[in-house]
Amino acid sequence: MDVLVRLEARPSDSPVLAHVNSIPVLPFGTRSRREVVTLYGQADAQSLALALAATVESERLEAVQSGVVRHLGVWPDRGAVGDSAWRDNATGRLVTQDLDIPLPTLEARASELLGSCGTTLRRVAAGLAMPDWPEGTERALSFSFLAAVGASGGAGASLEDEAGVERWLDSIRQADAYGFELEGD
Repeated sequence: MDVLVRLEARPSDSPVLAHVNSIPVLPFGTRSRREVVTLYGQADAQSLALALAATVESERLEAVQSGVVRHLGVWPDRGAVGDSAWRDNATGRLVTQDLDIPLPTLEARASELLGSCGTTLRRVAAGLAMPDWPEGTERALSFSFLAAVGASGGAGASLEDEAGVERWLDSIRQADAYGFELEGD
């Protein structure tokens, strides 16, 4: 699945760590599933891992359907709470399912994700936290994430483009004249 990670200021009235929204795969297959993770406050690998864990765990709880749209909030004391919805292929009716994933389950899955791809999650979090983003730019990075949930409930995760985040940041710096060569300057 493709993941877009955004960073926003923490809402003053909520202790929410993150929101996870999904965009389903298009029927004609032009792109893969897209998860939009919005982190609040400070970007760190643990919060990102908890948000991705909510995605992996919610997929495990849902019926296998195409076109599933998911909305989850991740809280530090409660876990992930939200819902998913999809169209029933037979009847065309909208089907919804409430999702409630306890914090211990999220923490266990997040530990697995940090163990298997923690370097990349830390790079994404560090990229979002860098102070040299161009003024007025929304802090957002994307990467591809493969998470296969087996019958035992374990997740095998890997990243397709581990260095893509750094290449993207380099291109932004060069476009804003932050990149320079030592010779001739």
